[in-house]
Amino acid sequence: MAHILVVEDDLSLREVLSMFLHKSGHEVVAVHDGDQAFRELDGDDSDFDLVLTDLRLGRRNGLDVLTHVKEVSPQTEVILMTAFSTVETAIDAMRRGAFDYVGKPFKLDEISITVDKALEKRNLRLENIRLRKELSQRYRFDAIVGKTSKMHQVFERIMRVAPTKTSVLITGESGTGKELVARAIHFNSPRKDKPFVVVNCGAIPDQLMESELFGHVKGAFTGAHATRHGLIETAVGGTIFLDEIGELSLTMQVKILRFLQEHQIRMVGGVQEQSVDVRVVAATNKDLAVEVEKGAFREDLYFRLNVIRIHLPPLRERSEDIPYLVHHFIEKYRKALGRDLHGVSPEAMEILMSYRFQGNVRELENVIEHAATFASGGIITPEDLPEHLRADGSDTARHDDVTTVPHDGLDIEARLADIERRILMNALKRTNGVRKDAADLLRISFRSLRYKLAKYGIGDPED
Repeated sequence: MAHILVVEDDLSLREVLSMFLHKSGHEVVAVHDGDQAFRELDGDDSDFDLVLTDLRLGRRNGLDVLTHVKEVSPQTEVILMTAFSTVETAIDAMRRGAFDYVGKPFKLDEISITVDKALEKRNLRLENIRLRKELSQRYRFDAIVGKTSKMHQVFERIMRVAPTKTSVLITGESGTGKELVARAIHFNSPRKDKPFVVVNCGAIPDQLMESELFGHVKGAFTGAHATRHGLIETAVGGTIFLDEIGELSLTMQVKILRFLQEHQIRMVGGVQEQSVDVRVVAATNKDLAVEVEKGAFREDLYFRLNVIRIHLPPLRERSEDIPYLVHHFIEKYRKALGRDLHGVSPEAMEILMSYRFQGNVRELENVIEHAATFASGGIITPEDLPEHLRADGSDTARHDDVTTVPHDGLDIEARLADIERRILMNALKRTNGVRKDAADLLRISFRSLRYKLAKYGIGDPED
């Protein structure tokens, strides 16, 4: 239900529009001239979602009403109606922020379509504002986005451990954002003005790893034509991030352990020890405790690294964060690609919320980049999403995996919450957004429905 102001000096047309919009489920205030429209817009009950105004109204015309609406309530959409349309007037109206320009006489079906489009645009804009506001407040560290309890725990741990010198081990599946957490730790610490050095332990061959980390002196081996400082020395005063540390060989594990214990390094081919002040943050997608049992990872190094552990849950266990992540990536690629993107259609969002992102946040980002590239309008629709998402997002696919327990287990509370959220969205879709009917369909009270919608961030319970 929307709150609509109708400004029309023709009594019969004003009454027809009022009754038609009221039957469509909207709350309508109807006035006959611009002066009354100004009073309504400036009054206490002035939170209008949409204004339908005639162009010719006397002393204050429709363009005056449009200008005033945009001054007092920029998010309110305005549709102008007139029997005396000209190209110049239409251009002027659109420049002042009108949503559309409807010529008289018109059919009620035409007005209905235009009203629905205007309200959809407004709702998407308000949703983007709400998401942006929440992102800018407590749900974000650098580019880490989330509002679930699990992510709150991650944020709390980051803030507690950041000011210390303690080593941190970050665990989680590939694509969950382990490097972002490492950066958040560094840039929220007293070391933020010093280097943050990333080492991908799985990408550097073992025979080169020691030289890369500790450096080498001239002549230390064939090809060592000059002395070269290592990455640990480059990070002095700051943080070194050892990504995928579970890929290190046992030989290199011994050397890393000694560095952690002594805070000293020695260049390959050198004889002198050098003390260094470097904080170590490590990350892995492996279960290091299992690797220790298998003999693939040193137990003493595991204990040395695992002083503070931060675990990042997979995206499938925090699906409530998907709208926030989607908005974040839309903002990122809107700027990067130069696209005028406003948001995601409800149907596309439902597909994204239902899909099990095995590649986690990284896969979701790739999907949004794909959609932003191919979107033909200002809103991402299902047609803009990769084909495999649309196929896997079908009702059959969703129902088939509801009771499936993955090999690595699941968070049953998060799964049940996701199912309840989907049912609520489906009920609203079935009832065209009429919440009383949705409550009846789900056999719950209207108050219970409002509580659940607020709980899952589905719209505004006061709307």
